[in-house]
Amino acid sequence: MRRVIILGSTGSIGRQAIEVIRSNPNGFEVVGLAAGIRSDRLREQAEELGVEHTALGADESAALVRDVEADVVLNGITGSIGLGPTIAALEAGRTLALANKESLIVGGALVKRLAKAGQIVPVDSEHSAIAQALRAGSESEVRRLVLTASGGPFRGRSREELADVAPSEALAHPTWNMGRVVTTNSATMINKGLEVIEAHLLFDVPYADIEVVVHSQSIVHSMVEFSDGSTIAQASPPDMRLPISLALDWPHRVSGVGAPLNWAAAQSWDFEPLDSAVFPAVSVAKQVGRAGRTFPAVYNAANEEAVEAFHAGGIGFLGIVETVQSVLDVHDPPAELTLDTLADAEQWARRQAQKVIASA
Repeated sequence: MRRVIILGSTGSIGRQAIEVIRSNPNGFEVVGLAAGIRSDRLREQAEELGVEHTALGADESAALVRDVEADVVLNGITGSIGLGPTIAALEAGRTLALANKESLIVGGALVKRLAKAGQIVPVDSEHSAIAQALRAGSESEVRRLVLTASGGPFRGRSREELADVAPSEALAHPTWNMGRVVTTNSATMINKGLEVIEAHLLFDVPYADIEVVVHSQSIVHSMVEFSDGSTIAQASPPDMRLPISLALDWPHRVSGVGAPLNWAAAQSWDFEPLDSAVFPAVSVAKQVGRAGRTFPAVYNAANEEAVEAFHAGGIGFLGIVETVQSVLDVHDPPAELTLDTLADAEQWARRQAQKVIASA
């Protein structure tokens, strides 16, 4: 029986985690729940699951992680506010099932120094796929990682065709049902840029050896190419319950979580290169990742401000990545990376993004 704390329990990842746990009552017990501001839904979940310990907000979530005995903490919070709970989970010695990629990306070296080997287990489908594929060979045999991207709602469009797209179009993801920020990030490919940085930090593979390919069917979730020319891919229908369940009980698989592929039915899978001229966010992310220090925090914070402005009608779709690039261009990182300097860099990035947006 694994004792689980779910952070972001009212969001998409949290709700699906509860589905997994409810279907496997002999394997898991929820001992803590935390959400942002949806207190009514949190209360309903706690009553339904018989959970005594709950929290609202990032600070209370971090305290919950420290104070409640648990084996696994699922961090499904959206945004860099998940950094505090991530650090709390690592310091408390919990296994961290990480859906909140921003905390690893923003925290960077700080988070890496705290994490023991195998303590962070990825929940993102791409990184879960890589973690599974890596078990097929040794670290020295890995040639490169290949992250797949659905291409989002604007796959195949030119930059000119993206200039006037509406927020509702950006939210019409063809495969995944996600929140507003993550869905918009998928449309701009900012999300895939964040995932490239996350892959580098999780698996210690150089940025030059991490590639993104577009796979619209979202069946192959990512691949690992080995030194002998073999490529190991993880394939399954697009269902986040699979990587969630795997993270909750890593490296063991939870039976009956999702339906397998139907190999008796005719099907085809397509792979194509990412058009970096139309979607430059991944190239920008690699530059940011190589620069390190507070640059990833600035990349993420500026994007969050730009996404809000896009949905409020303040900038166009292309203005999201353009705003991020403008903020990065004038960023002067501090000499030392600490929680305080990270917080300062994020606040500066948000102010700077707002200035860029106001002048657009």
